Amino acid sequence: MSLDLPAGMQVNAPIRPGYENILTRDALALVAKLHRAFEGRRQELLQARRDRQARIDAGEMPDFLPETRHIREGDWKIAPLPAALARRRTEITGPVEAKMIINAYNSGADSYMTDFEDSNSPNWDNQVQGQLNLFRAIRRQLSFTNEAGKEYALNEKVATLQIRPRGWHLDEKHVTVDGQRVSGGIFDFGLVFFHNAREQVARGAGPFYYLPKMESHLEARLWNDIFITAQEHIGLPRGTIKATVLVETVLATFEMEEILFELREHSAGLNAGRWDYIFSCIKKFKKNPDFCLANRGAITMEVPFMRSYALQLVKICHKRGAPAMGGMSALIPIKNDPVANEKALAGIRHDKARDANDGFDGGWVAHPGLVAIAAEEFQKVLGDRPNQWEKQRDENFTAADFLNFQPSQPITEAGVRNNINVGIHYLGSWLAGNGCVPIHNLMEDAATAEISRSQVWQWVVSPKGVLDDGRKVTAGMVRGMIAEELARVKATVSAQGEDTATYDQAAVIFDRMSLTPDYPEFLTLPLYEAMD
Repeated sequence: MSLDLPAGMQVNAPIRPGYENILTRDALALVAKLHRAFEGRRQELLQARRDRQARIDAGEMPDFLPETRHIREGDWKIAPLPAALARRRTEITGPVEAKMIINAYNSGADSYMTDFEDSNSPNWDNQVQGQLNLFRAIRRQLSFTNEAGKEYALNEKVATLQIRPRGWHLDEKHVTVDGQRVSGGIFDFGLVFFHNAREQVARGAGPFYYLPKMESHLEARLWNDIFITAQEHIGLPRGTIKATVLVETVLATFEMEEILFELREHSAGLNAGRWDYIFSCIKKFKKNPDFCLANRGAITMEVPFMRSYALQLVKICHKRGAPAMGGMSALIPIKNDPVANEKALAGIRHDKARDANDGFDGGWVAHPGLVAIAAEEFQKVLGDRPNQWEKQRDENFTAADFLNFQPSQPITEAGVRNNINVGIHYLGSWLAGNGCVPIHNLMEDAATAEISRSQVWQWVVSPKGVLDDGRKVTAGMVRGMIAEELARVKATVSAQGEDTATYDQAAVIFDRMSLTPDYPEFLTLPLYEAMD
């Protein structure tokens, strides 16, 4: 099947039945328009990231920007929020496949962030089928029947939809304009916005988005300008779009107020993540001989640098009249082990109780079975209030608080093995087209693989990468463990009745990405190039 494409655009991928309903000439014309207007700036900002990294590698430490002091000291607030975003105590997330969309919509959560990014393996069919699924879901037309004949359909009352496009670093390699690849984020946003924004406005809930992986307020400015252009293109009033920014890079912490300011017409607040944030810290300070983090399980939201970042986010959001959203609790229910299940549920309660008492207005869960528990903890603190913006924090955090990277111990053999095991397991699933994977009773996405391989890389390179029994973590040690953990992963996957075909390749990739001398910035970049 061929498409009617705008001038200068090419699509180098299979066009399966139904894809033509998403890849229409008019929708692709918006993608092309956004690409031509903003691709130059995207590339400049990606180069600015590389330049900043070089300065950090040379010893520069981040701090608040002197040139934006007037924004931090100014008297301003974001624009008022629509009623559909007034209450967000529980938000559930997951990829854009049909069953997940239906279950998340029906979960009882206030909001559902559907994901074209970290929990979605971004092969061509996943991206375009995801667009079709959302088109139908927004119009309440989506249904699904599994192999056993079980039918899934949308309830009358559903969660408010928010959509996460891919980050600025990712391309959509199958689509080019004037010979250049388009941004994955622009492709995802442009199509879903063009087809659905008016419908969402008519239904009173949207268009709403989540924006990932930003490192500066200038990257937020780029999204804001894209929003303005897209709204003008289809005739929506400026400010109709609302977007929440995931603060999941350490550099963004120093520019949270500036990010809100840039998006103030379109802002729906900020979100505090965990795994991506820790991954960002490792990536940014990987060449600092004083930097070395303990086993990732020891890096909770309560260690000093994570806690200061989270409380700063609450402070900034409430100061500016914006929602402060807590990050993911990756724990999931454990059906066949009541003791372990109760421990997992207690972990969720602890996490959400801490967020609510700290001032967050809501938080994420990874499974529909956890929505009620999370909601209960926020109910205890908020009562009938939609948020707690009146809770104004008064801490004065400095750069030293955000850069107090502790604990550095323990690093254990079990911790190294867990990173290897989880990394291989996730990568094998990702290569098979599944980007949201339950592993060891946690729901994992690409951030898990990133932090797993990054910690192994750092422990090998850093002189502080020493196990609690005195052994130095070395490439030889890691390679021996990779072979052993690959066998364990394949045994586990095989016992679950799944194909193990992609796991040998996953182990090779994990080896390369965790032991190469030149640290790869994102695991997903070479993986994406290798997939169809």
